Amino acid sequence: MQDEDILVIRLGATCDLADVEEQQIYAGKVQGFANFGMFVQLNDRIKGLVHKSNMKTEHREKDPIIVKVRQIRPNGNIDLEEVQIQVYQVQNIEKKSTTIRINDLGTRVGKTVAIEGEVAQIKQTSGPTIFTIVDESGTQNVAAFVEAGVRAFPEVELNDIVKVVGEVMKRNNQLQIEAHVITALTGDDETAVRVRIDTALDARAEPEDIPLLVKSEVIESLRPEMKKIAKIVRKAVFTAQPIILRHHADADGICSAVAIEQAIIALIRESGADFDADYYLFKRAPSKAPFYEIEDITRDLDFSLKDHVRFGQKMPLVILTDNGSTEEDEPSYKIASVYDIPFAVIDHHHPDATIDKYLIAHVNPYHVGGDFGITAGMLGTEVARLINPKVEPLIRHLPAIAGVGDRSEAPERARYLALVRDQYSEDTCKNIALALDYEQFWLRFNDGREIVKDILNISGNITRHTKLVALLVEGANVMIEDQMSACMPHVVKRELPNGAKLFLIDVEIHAHKFTFPPPGKTSGEVHDRLCKANEGSPVVTIGFGPDFAVLRSRGVLMNIPRMVRELHVEIPGGGISGGGHLVVGSIKFVEGMRNTVLEALINKIGGAQVQK
Repeated sequence: MQDEDILVIRLGATCDLADVEEQQIYAGKVQGFANFGMFVQLNDRIKGLVHKSNMKTEHREKDPIIVKVRQIRPNGNIDLEEVQIQVYQVQNIEKKSTTIRINDLGTRVGKTVAIEGEVAQIKQTSGPTIFTIVDESGTQNVAAFVEAGVRAFPEVELNDIVKVVGEVMKRNNQLQIEAHVITALTGDDETAVRVRIDTALDARAEPEDIPLLVKSEVIESLRPEMKKIAKIVRKAVFTAQPIILRHHADADGICSAVAIEQAIIALIRESGADFDADYYLFKRAPSKAPFYEIEDITRDLDFSLKDHVRFGQKMPLVILTDNGSTEEDEPSYKIASVYDIPFAVIDHHHPDATIDKYLIAHVNPYHVGGDFGITAGMLGTEVARLINPKVEPLIRHLPAIAGVGDRSEAPERARYLALVRDQYSEDTCKNIALALDYEQFWLRFNDGREIVKDILNISGNITRHTKLVALLVEGANVMIEDQMSACMPHVVKRELPNGAKLFLIDVEIHAHKFTFPPPGKTSGEVHDRLCKANEGSPVVTIGFGPDFAVLRSRGVLMNIPRMVRELHVEIPGGGISGGGHLVVGSIKFVEGMRNTVLEALINKIGGAQVQK
């Protein structure tokens, strides 16, 4: 045989021991040395030993070398000998691997397979590099190891379309692919896979067309936008995009957010993600104000950017519920737009037209002729059912709790209460709503995920739920009565030109500070007592402090957001901002202008139409 006829095999990254033959010649690389010889890699998975008696020349680590396989021992060890040839032909051998979908991996444990998908996350651990790959059928972790703590396949980046070849293994009862090779696809190959995945995911993310829990013309009119948000959320879950869910920290906002939380968490777990993926791919966070404050976006950006850098995560989808519709949210949206963060809003505050340009979807009853009586808890629960219908048994009582907690007077409140009255009476719903408000006050900025589930009877332990709600309601009522005993003697009454009765209370000097109930709820409790004492009369209550006022109205047709905008123009140097619902809201101002602002506000209330 002439030298040029000698065939030297170069094994591809996917080849294993079964592809090695005795007496065959292979191209290899020197891996290291021992007293008895030299180790040679035939590829990243296969190595053998050249005994020192079979070494022809001196070598250094990583030198290329030609070797012949003398023997493959029963235990898998390979005996090699160095051969020296000058002219030869090289044949590259690649093991053919069947390209399969991620949801078929369970039938391929122990086998070498190929998958194609998008890189959704790259996490460097102290050992391997973990790539999260998404295809049209699911999500899969791929482990690649070079050496401890060293980034494998550094050329592969977030959002690349890749082909992964590796062995399907089980680690801690979860499927994992141990990668032999990860190749970033380009050109037509990349386009074909991306189009295939996008088309399939678009169809997979489409929500089921299920009926509402109750009849509602307003909510039915919102169905297209609710389905749009549900589809956006489903697609985010299927592509391993983190989700941040922000909500107002009251009973209505909590009910709305928890309903969506349950749907998302269940969907994350169903999609084949890690056992703890619902903690790093999803975050629920309460907002103190009924709008998305600068403090909120700062926290969310800090959280997201750190995870993006440390764990290779995508930037998040942010969902806002029971906030997000007003001009007060705009400064935060502007900051978020620098990072191209998408926002979807589910809210029942009176919307400002300037906001929609920042949003990819916006569910709000005012868009279809409704008002704030359709609460965020009602809307959030219906959206949650579209995201994942399987969670309905866990959350179908939440709209009733939200309705009574937010004092809704819409007919939908009675319908949602009737839906669950065999298990939750109206008084029970009121108690749960009060327990939520009370507990959230002490939780501050924490979500209290498991505590809140117990309060809402989602965790399944009815005994614990009953005991906890009873204790929280008892504690809340004691503190409310204590606050009212301090406040009520200091309420000041005024008659307005339109016939309304105005009541003023300085909650800064005539209420306990830094405790429950806070100023907003204190003003609401005062207002409820005054409404009962003045049955049949239009009543407005203003609870004020040095630089704020909280408004509650019954029977006076105000438009608080419009009043705030007018006062901002009419009182230069007042530093006026605020908003809320039409007849329930708040206003902020500079302390030195308090009297001027309050008198101007009272004049506007006195000129408002009174409900007959």
